[in-house]
Amino acid sequence: MSLNEVLLRVDRFAAGRQRDIRVPADRLADPFLRRSWLVVRLLLGVAIMLGVSAVGIAFWLTAQGMPEPFLVWFRSLVVLGLTGGLGYFSFRAEQGWYWAYSRMRLFSFVFPAVTLTIAAVPGLYPAWMTVEQVAFAALMLGVGALLSTRRMRAAYRKG
Repeated sequence: MSLNEVLLRVDRFAAGRQRDIRVPADRLADPFLRRSWLVVRLLLGVAIMLGVSAVGIAFWLTAQGMPEPFLVWFRSLVVLGLTGGLGYFSFRAEQGWYWAYSRMRLFSFVFPAVTLTIAAVPGLYPAWMTVEQVAFAALMLGVGALLSTRRMRAAYRKG
């Protein structure tokens, strides 16, 4: 089985009804879009490093005799996994898959809204994790802003 066949199987799961909609290549040739996708990849890379750091901090604190609550571990690992999923969506969106772009655009605004709401609950997370959540939300809002530019939306319109 080729890599493309594997990716198409993953796409069937992730894309739903929109899995066959692909943006024409000529719309993706815009240098602005290429630069935007580069910045999106950089922001997602920083978000993944932030997630790995959160897991590392929780591990280090636990090793120092200050075990972190289950919610810290759960949130760290789930957000790290979700950010990795956004990385996959980014990869597929750059190839012209409409579904990946639309999901990235949606999640880049949903994740920060949920993250900031949860971060606002007093005492739910330690202060270091609240700071990490705000930084993560800022990164995701940056991704959402890039994906919502007029040129990006024009390139990824249906049809």
